Amino acid sequence: MHFKELMKTRCSIREYHENKVNHTLLEQVINAGRLAPSAANRQPWKFVVIDNDELLDKIKTAYPRDWFYKIPSVIIIYGNHDISWKRSFDNKDHCDIDAAIAIDHMSLMATELGLGTCWVCHFDPAVINKIIPTEEHWQPVAMLTIGYPIEIAAPIKKRKELSEVLSYNGW
Repeated sequence: MHFKELMKTRCSIREYHENKVNHTLLEQVINAGRLAPSAANRQPWKFVVIDNDELLDKIKTAYPRDWFYKIPSVIIIYGNHDISWKRSFDNKDHCDIDAAIAIDHMSLMATELGLGTCWVCHFDPAVINKIIPTEEHWQPVAMLTIGYPIEIAAPIKKRKELSEVLSYNGW
């Protein structure tokens, strides 16, 4: 699929078949995230796939939504603010930005492979940390549900017009 078509096709999927995604496909998706650019090439991310039903049931309590209880697997994206690049002028931390770029790469690769994803940021990180203990300084940034979509309808994307978001040589 050409990139222009891929951008138009990708949408948030909240209904999945029960089938688990095989690890070969998951690794292709994760590899797309691994190859994403990061500020100063610090790569302050780690990706943890949860597809074990027992663990998944526990993870689902971090985001109690009906549709989330039916997901076949999820990728938890972790960031490390201690190793991420900080802009010298104002110490702006780019960890979450770097993680977001990786998530976008993974979402697009999943779409290319016929998989669906949904980017979840509103979850309780304390629940995740209790279930999946990590090394010091790593924290969950986002979760990316992933699976075989039940149906891929034409995405309804309400987007601002280009003229609303673009200007040249000034605000």
